[in-house]
Formats: sequence, C-alpha cells, structure tokens
Amino acid sequence: MLKGFFNVPKAVNEPVKGYAPNSPERADVQEAYTTMWNSQIDVPLHIGSEEIRTGNTRNITAPHDHQHVVGKYHLAEKHHIEKAIANALESRSAWANMAWEQRAAIFLKAAELIAGPYRARINAATMIGQSKNIHQAEIDASCELIDFLRYNVEFMTQIYGDQPKSDSTTWNRLEYRPLEGFVYAITPFNFTAIAANLPASAAMMGNVVVWKPSDSQVFSTKIILDVFKEAGVPDGVINVVFGDALMITDTVLASRDFAGVHFTGSTHVFKDIWAKIGANIHNYKTYPRIVGETGGKDFIIAHPSANVKQVVTGITRGAFEFQGQKCSAASRVYIPQSLWPAVKEQLITDVKSMKMGSPEDFGNFITAVIHEGSFDKLASYIDQAKKDADAEIIIGGNYDKSVGYFVEPTVIVTTNPKYTTMETELFGPVVTIYIYEDAKWEETLELVDTTSEYALTGAVFSQDRYAIETATVKLQNSAGNFYINDKPTGAVVGMQPFGGARASGTNDKAGSALNLLRWASPRTIKETFVTPEDYRYPFLG
Repeated sequence: MLKGFFNVPKAVNEPVKGYAPNSPERADVQEAYTTMWNSQIDVPLHIGSEEIRTGNTRNITAPHDHQHVVGKYHLAEKHHIEKAIANALESRSAWANMAWEQRAAIFLKAAELIAGPYRARINAATMIGQSKNIHQAEIDASCELIDFLRYNVEFMTQIYGDQPKSDSTTWNRLEYRPLEGFVYAITPFNFTAIAANLPASAAMMGNVVVWKPSDSQVFSTKIILDVFKEAGVPDGVINVVFGDALMITDTVLASRDFAGVHFTGSTHVFKDIWAKIGANIHNYKTYPRIVGETGGKDFIIAHPSANVKQVVTGITRGAFEFQGQKCSAASRVYIPQSLWPAVKEQLITDVKSMKMGSPEDFGNFITAVIHEGSFDKLASYIDQAKKDADAEIIIGGNYDKSVGYFVEPTVIVTTNPKYTTMETELFGPVVTIYIYEDAKWEETLELVDTTSEYALTGAVFSQDRYAIETATVKLQNSAGNFYINDKPTGAVVGMQPFGGARASGTNDKAGSALNLLRWASPRTIKETFVTPEDYRYPFLG
C-alpha cells in the first residue's frame, strides 16, 4: 500500500456546452445520434466477470418513435439475482480493502471519460432512450454525472479526514468502513446521472452493489457500464440486473447480507420496500441503511411584488423542461390576482412558442413522455380537467401517441386550491395554477404547506424581502430544496445538495458528503500508550 496523505484534484463543476449551430459538440452528438439510431445494441446482465444473455429479452425503443427498435436487453430469473448477490459478496473483501486513493482514481477516470470520449455517446443515448433534448441530456448525462463523480471523491476525502481529538496519552481514530454486506441500488428512468450515481456513490465508499436500472433507461445504462469498465471498476463490484422489479427486490431483501438500499423512484414503491425491510429485520446481520428520494408535488408561489417575466420563465422552465418528468418539476403554482392578467398573457405567448417533436431536431423544446403508461395517465387527467367545472385548460390539452408519446405542455387554471392536479403527482408537462387574493399572502403560504404530502422542492418569487423571509420560515418543512426567485429545478452538485422530506424521501442530500456518509460504518479505534496496571483510582486512597 502506498504511503502518504494524498490530495485529490479539486472538484469543479463541468461547464455546460452550448451546442450552437456549427459548433463541434453539436456535430459530434448528431453523428453519435445517427449512428446509434441506426444500430442495434444487446444489453446482457453483468454479474461478476460474466455478461449473461438469458434469451428472454425486451426491445429498447425511443419514446418519440415507439415503433423504432434500437436494441434489446435480457431479463433475469431469480437464480441470476442470487448469483449477483453471491458475486458481490465474493468481491467485497478485495474491494473494501483496496486503498481509498485507488478507488478514487477509478471514478475520477470515469468522470474524464464522460467529459471527453464518451460525452457525445452518453448524451445521444439519453436523447434516444429517454427523449431528452440536447440541453437536458447535456446537463444530466454529462455535466451532472461528471460532477457527481468528481465531487464524491472530494467528499470521500473530507469524510475520511474528519477525525476525533487525541491527547498525549491516547490516539483516537475513526475508520470509515464499508457496510457489512451489499447495497441494492434501484434507479429511475429520468436522470442518467442519478442512475450512475446511486451505485457509484456506494461503491466509492468501498461497498459492493447489486444494481437494478429502470427498464426505460437501459439504453444509456449500457454507456454507463462501458465507462465504468474502461475506468477500471473491478468485476463483481457493481452487478447489473434487469427484469421483474418485484422478484428482484424480494430476492435481494431476503438475503441475510442485505446492508442497504439506495433508491430513487415512486413513493409507493419506496414505502413497500421499507415495509419489507421491517418485516425481514430479524434476518439481517445489521440494520440496513435506507436511503430514498421519491416523489414531489413541487410549487411556485408568486408574491404581488414579483417580476412577471421572471415568474413566467420559472413556470415554463420549471414545469416543461424534460416534459415535466423531474421529481423537482413545478406542478402547482399560486399567482396573486393583481399579477394574473400579465402572467397569463406572457405564459400563453411563451408556451405557444414551444416546438414539440423528436430530440434529433434541436429546435424542439418539448419531446415525448417516457412510455404509454405515463401517456395514458396524463391523458386521463387532462380529459377530466376538460369536464370539471372548477378547472379550465387555458393552454395545451392535446395529446397523440400514434408515433411517439407526445403530450402538449398544458396549463390548467383551477378555482379549487385542493383540485386533484394541485395535489397529485402527475410526472408530465401539466401544471395547475390557483389564483389567490393579494391580501391573503400568509393564508396562501399555509395552503402551500398543507396541500401536498410531498416536500421536495419549491420556489418563491418576490421583490419584497419581508415577504421572502415570511415564506422561507412558513415553508421550512414544505421543501428540502427551496428556491428564491428561481425555478424549483436544476440543483447543482456541490452547490445545492438535493433531497426532500415528508413523502419525498429520507433527505440524505445527493450531491453532498451527507449522502456518502450513509454508505460508511464508522469504527472508533482508541490506542492507549501507557496502559494502567492497577484497578485502584486515587479516590480509594
């Protein structure tokens, strides 16, 4: 083992490329998109050193052209999950005992591979498989993932450097051990960066992982696996399985060596997992770590002093970027009566200017929602709003799944602050607005706080500092990420640690050292230099 206290490269946030016409990055990603669109990939299970092709496959298609097949992936059976667990545990000793700087080097290399030779490919894969426009792909699959990898290395060294006091008689040390067992990572479709970070952050701290990506994110998962392999992640450290989520989860949670779950997904699924862990608690070697980021019903509230154009931009970007398929997306908005006419006019103008279609056309701001289930759910809520007396669709309201799963950006105005779409997470390009009386600022803040079971993100727009202070205090439990005069999306690693409470998750703050600390089990070591040889204390004399 090398000797020395090593300094890692200072983490910096990856600059976002612009993809302007005639720029080299635009040409690179267009070429990668065309190549991948016209190719077929085959994604096996990755268990230990094996790539396992079960023959039981599903097609990978593009949401914006759901008949176009770009590949297939293989589904696991129960014995494959058991094999993945066994391989993870076999790999644990060597990985856990590897010097931290060697683990750091692997993930720093992964960051630079994405920043360089893999950038166009991982962006194109995210555009095809998840229907993100190039800007959304760039800030997610490239920049945020690079940031996670770089900053997590820095956070790891900060954690290791946090040591207890010692004195001349005793040397006290804290060892940050990996968890005893394996970690189960369950990742969502909507962010390639989250998909990679959930297994990688646990692995960086010396843990071994069984990773189940979303079925709707397999295309970019393949690029993540290629990056990890080239960066030097050893076989068996991150084992990847696809298939029936219930079977995989039940098999994992039945293992005595299950040590923790790193989850991003629906609130209902996370609660079910928590309940199963509780039911199995007497079976485990240790109390499992349960880390989850789940749903949101994220708000924007504008004070009468707010700037109209800023509010409208907050709504349009916050609600409609990536078709509203962000857990942080703005989906309920509170506007004062005095501002509503100007807000409405500008909002209609801006939304009508948005183009919708394939992400291959860089002029499209809106593309498709992820799959037919999502499309049908959104269509049902839009249809109901068209019927309800206390709701009015003022923009959008149309949808079409003949080619891709396209839902127009839709704005509903309601006279009922507890209307269904003010309370229910939709996960799509639908935002609902409630108009409140100017004089009822504090009453409306109370309404914001009590309307939703979630508490992920929220935003206040105001030029009045007293109003901002009041909102910040009254809404302190309403959002784990609270924005002042900005949209409630777009948290940056190292700058805005991300996570919420209530039904939105455990608030363990991805993008900070707090999250990495969950994947360590500290051991205190006390070494006494001159050891006592008589039990008698002076007071006995």
